[in-house]
Amino acid sequence: MTGKEFNAYCKSLKATTHVVQWGNAHVWKVGGKVFAIGRWEDKEPAFTFKVTDIGFEVLPQQPGVRPAPYMASRGLKWVQHYESPGLSDNELKDYIKQSYDMIVAALSKKKQKELGLLP
Repeated sequence: MTGKEFNAYCKSLKATTHVVQWGNAHVWKVGGKVFAIGRWEDKEPAFTFKVTDIGFEVLPQQPGVRPAPYMASRGLKWVQHYESPGLSDNELKDYIKQSYDMIVAALSKKKQKELGLLP
């Protein structure tokens, strides 16, 4: 997945916002909470996202995937796809969507409704 494809996919998810911060990282949020981070200047793209407890145990066993630097060291269950072979584009999209869904579920019902994420 390229940086452009990453941004297009994250933008396609409902009620998301994008900001470039933390030294040119492309940070995607829903309800003000981060669900995905991408970085690709001068190196292979790296994509960081929240995972379940099981995902945090299993995914880093794959070549090209590791506990997310900084976030995992603070006890957060985030991983980073940082080099090939890593995850396929479809797998990345699935995990980014799962991260988005986990963040949405953690938002208050009031916030979800404000964002148009509830009927």
